[in-house]
Amino acid sequence: MTRLDQIKSLTSDRRVSRDPRQHWPALSEISPDWPLNALVLPESAFNSYGPEHRRLRGLISTAFTPRRTEALRPKVQRIVDRLITDLIAVEPGHSVDLRATFAYMVPTEVICDLFGVPSQMRPWMRRVIDAALHTAASPEQAQADYLDLVACMRALIADKRAHPDKDMTSDLIAAWDTEGRLDEEQLIGTCILMVGAGSETAVNLILKAAHALLSNPDQLALLRTEAVTWADVIEETLRSEGPIEHMPLRYAVEDIDLGGGVLIKQGEAIILGFGAAGRDPAVHGRDADTFDATRANKEHLAFGHGPHFCLGAPLARMEADIALRALFGNFPNLALAHPDQPPLPQESFVANGFQSLDVVLSPAPSQA
Repeated sequence: MTRLDQIKSLTSDRRVSRDPRQHWPALSEISPDWPLNALVLPESAFNSYGPEHRRLRGLISTAFTPRRTEALRPKVQRIVDRLITDLIAVEPGHSVDLRATFAYMVPTEVICDLFGVPSQMRPWMRRVIDAALHTAASPEQAQADYLDLVACMRALIADKRAHPDKDMTSDLIAAWDTEGRLDEEQLIGTCILMVGAGSETAVNLILKAAHALLSNPDQLALLRTEAVTWADVIEETLRSEGPIEHMPLRYAVEDIDLGGGVLIKQGEAIILGFGAAGRDPAVHGRDADTFDATRANKEHLAFGHGPHFCLGAPLARMEADIALRALFGNFPNLALAHPDQPPLPQESFVANGFQSLDVVLSPAPSQA
């Protein structure tokens, strides 16, 4: 489904479930090497329905209240400042991969701090989260990646059991160990959900916003003259280049007649094109594909809709705001290193990102 109104309707419909164990008969036919196993199989609020979804979501929602999100602002700023300091040291005229050196590191470090991921485990954590969204993987690689993902989360949980601290993983373990509110599989699935979803969305948001501004000098000029705000840029990026393109899977609890001859039968799987919703011409007109921060209506579904709306949306917006202000404020001559070569897309039909984005932070001395 790709139309904004259809997606909003289905995400709020009690006849639509996210629980494959209850409502997807084809689950029994899924092989261990299916590339979407990392998204469909883990037991968490992500893949639950009804009262169980509300219960599991309640266990993690306290980490993302407005007060707690705002309390993370100094931490985000420190991480951004450190990364900017490293970028300032780059020799003028040399290009850097903005994804690897900046956009990827900001939200990844924030979420790893929030969940208490030990420093020595972070390269492993980054690797398994990236692999979970690599839907172009071969069946053999997909199976190995999923097993590695589960092993990484088990290792994190074991470390936090041995060394509990003031972090979200320790809180989740306490809910399992002392209150019996999570079983082991739900504990693992919740860690997969929170660490993965808590980083990838903001990575792509930061990178897509930077690329949009560098590819549209007129839009960057509007920003610098304060004709538009950073909030305008961020929302227009979320509309036109939503960081999550497709979100699998949902399932029809019963037959759903959408009209116009479209019938979703009970037990059928549904994929929602959240990225497409922001470019729906019925909502945004003929120029829906154009990045325009002055656009009055920037409605999008980049963070989902309904009961499964992304809890981390305020944090992602904050991270993007702090990161982009620092990047463009410190590097007024920031430019694409290869303006005539479109960046290679992420090999994923779930995530909407770039494999890399080469930029020149400042011109070489002879060009200054």
